[in-house]
Amino acid sequence: MNQTWAKVLSSFILTRISERSSLQKIVANIGWLFVDKMLSIVAGLFVGAWMARYLGPAQFGLYNYAIAFVSLFAPLAGLGLGSIVIRNIVHDLPDKDEILGTAFILQSTASLLVLVLAIGSAYLIRPGDTLARWLIAIMGGRVVFEAFSNAFDYWFQSQVQSKYTVWAKNTALVLIALVKVSLILLRAPLIAFAWAALAEIVLFGAALAIWYHVSGQRLAAWRGSFLCAKRLLKDSWPLILSGLAVVIYMRVDQIMLGDMAGEEALGIYSAAVRLSELWYFIPIAVAGSVFPAIIRSRESQSDQVYRQRMQAFYDVMAGISYAIALPVTLIASPLVVTLFGAEYAEAGPVLTVHVWAFLFVSLGVARSQWLVAENMVQVSMFTTILGAVVNVMLNYWLIPQYAGLGAAWATVIAQAIAAYLSCVFSTRLWPVFRQLSLSLLVPLRLFSLRKSLLGFL
Repeated sequence: MNQTWAKVLSSFILTRISERSSLQKIVANIGWLFVDKMLSIVAGLFVGAWMARYLGPAQFGLYNYAIAFVSLFAPLAGLGLGSIVIRNIVHDLPDKDEILGTAFILQSTASLLVLVLAIGSAYLIRPGDTLARWLIAIMGGRVVFEAFSNAFDYWFQSQVQSKYTVWAKNTALVLIALVKVSLILLRAPLIAFAWAALAEIVLFGAALAIWYHVSGQRLAAWRGSFLCAKRLLKDSWPLILSGLAVVIYMRVDQIMLGDMAGEEALGIYSAAVRLSELWYFIPIAVAGSVFPAIIRSRESQSDQVYRQRMQAFYDVMAGISYAIALPVTLIASPLVVTLFGAEYAEAGPVLTVHVWAFLFVSLGVARSQWLVAENMVQVSMFTTILGAVVNVMLNYWLIPQYAGLGAAWATVIAQAIAAYLSCVFSTRLWPVFRQLSLSLLVPLRLFSLRKSLLGFL
């Protein structure tokens, strides 16, 4: 009997030690991702604001038009493989070289096709605008090099080792920030900034490859597999469509605004969007670090514990969103003028609306992790397509009347429908709808939020 209790106690202690070790790894990983983005804010935001001042609303609008235009095709290059590759590596670690190699081949091929598609579309849409076509072609080159860096990033995420990604990204970020400052001081033309943006992703990929080797892995061990490709694409195709839908309701507003209201209006709107989307790294960083643990929790814990941890996950996401959206709403106008200058003053009211999309982006990121863990990615596809359709319709209605402010309202409403209200259309999602509804009431549930934080950890 004593031996039985000893075994139980020993098992309990080992389990707690393992959970504590996993928690420390997750917290450390989130910490690295926060360091990454804080440096991005310092180097990227202020240099970006300086660049916006230098270029002026019209040229800054054209620069962002090119970025948004290429972004519409980016999900086709990524093939929706990100979370699928990470999940498969967590499940089948010995096959990681085959998984990474296959993902790299698939994304490289797709990205080259996307580059051709983007350039061809630019010739059709802007036949007489040579500068716009060049900007789109250069930004399309970023998509090609992202296929190279993605595979390394998937590995580090699967092992909760984002410090390597942070080191690589910030090496490229700091170097290119210095290049952009030099371009401003030298009064370089707009296209030079596009080349600098391309150089940043090239440096990032090279640095990731170096850190991959330093961490003890071998790029030469990667290999492609037709069967692995079939498995990956079978699971990821709904995510390709949902990724396209996400990009549509995240970026189509900028393209429609540029075409319907002009590039100057787009430049003003882009200033607000940069400050609003500045915080989107937080839910992505938290979800990316917690996702492997969520998968393990689903497999090793009871349903009740699993649901409690998901509720805690949603509560934390909502709590972070409120903590950011409320202060930004209060200081939006002076913040915009301070950073971007008086030319961008009209971006203040746009920011007060657009920043609330962050709440639904955060909940959407959390819900998407649950959908992947439950192998319900088709649901994600349909809900994001719904959000995209709503966003396009609202933009057509609101932009002619309210310009950038209308586009901001369209984005918030579309995000709310895609991430939250769409749950009412499927009985399988009703429990999630209830959990998300509770998380939206987090300001009224401060005691529950404290319990959620304890459950989350």
